[in-house]
Amino acid sequence: MQEVGSNPHRTTLKDVAQVVGLSVNTVSRALNERPGVGEATRQRIKAEAERIGYVPNIHARSLVLGSRQTIAMIVTNLFNPFFAELVSEAESRAIEAGYTLLLLLSEESEDREVAAVAAALRSGVDGILAVPVSNDSHAYDGLTRAGLPLVLVSRNIAHLNADLYANDNVSGMRMTTHAVLDRGATDVVLIEEDLQISTVRDRIAGFRLALQDRGVPFDSRNIVLIPTRRSASVALPWLPWQAEDAHRVATDLFERGRRPHAFVLGNDHFALGLYAALRAQGLRVPIDVMVIGWGDQPFARYLDPPLSTVALPARQVAAHAMKRLLHKVSGSQEPPETLCIEPELIVRGSLPRELVLATGGQTP
Repeated sequence: MQEVGSNPHRTTLKDVAQVVGLSVNTVSRALNERPGVGEATRQRIKAEAERIGYVPNIHARSLVLGSRQTIAMIVTNLFNPFFAELVSEAESRAIEAGYTLLLLLSEESEDREVAAVAAALRSGVDGILAVPVSNDSHAYDGLTRAGLPLVLVSRNIAHLNADLYANDNVSGMRMTTHAVLDRGATDVVLIEEDLQISTVRDRIAGFRLALQDRGVPFDSRNIVLIPTRRSASVALPWLPWQAEDAHRVATDLFERGRRPHAFVLGNDHFALGLYAALRAQGLRVPIDVMVIGWGDQPFARYLDPPLSTVALPARQVAAHAMKRLLHKVSGSQEPPETLCIEPELIVRGSLPRELVLATGGQTP
């Protein structure tokens, strides 16, 4: 005799009810943690359901609950370890709350971002966490009208009145730049991505504020923007930043007779190319030139010398963002809020340990 559940058809609540000799209603109440079923009976039903391979029909359940129990997360790519951490933490928090995370990638493409939002809407998700492609992205404009909760993560959209949870890029870069200025640097170059995103804008703002704080005049030559290659991810899918770009711009500076006291970088990968350019010039880090990165990539501590950098609170950002989104999914009508979490400065061998005022002399 063929056992119930061994058929090729999907095992249903009716199959479970037949095995345990109870009504479909009782089985449903037990499996959905609803009252009216004794604990011993509930555990027996769960055990039999698992034994015969019952899997809840999420689509049918969503009709009853008015929810698909699914959150969409749209990120640019997963080659950026920061975004990978965001996704990992967001999924953990979603699972804890009984939700599934639907991951969609935009690859820094506005067209793919629009397609990702459309896919999320077709899937009937309950809400969206999004890392936008640009400051002026319009892919999410219709979500408020559609009544779908949205929380922005890491990057902001200037015209959109939405919740934002991110690193405090202004404070972080201000702190980073202070670190080299307070060690005696007066000529500092920021190497940053040429992307129209709020994170880059805010890091540049923090850099300029730090110079102002220490009375160091700002010159446009203090900032070097590198054209991003992220849009060419099909050709170079393995790395969002290219070390050779930093090597090229640093070499160009040296060939024009300029040797800054310090380089502040918009990401740690630029240090790989910069270190090579400095070695080619016979310059020693940090004796001749100080270097500080951004992101605390796994390789940073293994460079020679180990790279001073900034550790970003990716998991805290994702945890707060998911908590906020689930709160909105449950019906919260609170106005949008912004929470920026300050990163942590990590001093390693690419910076001198002692602080030396830019005006000369050691700090007390």
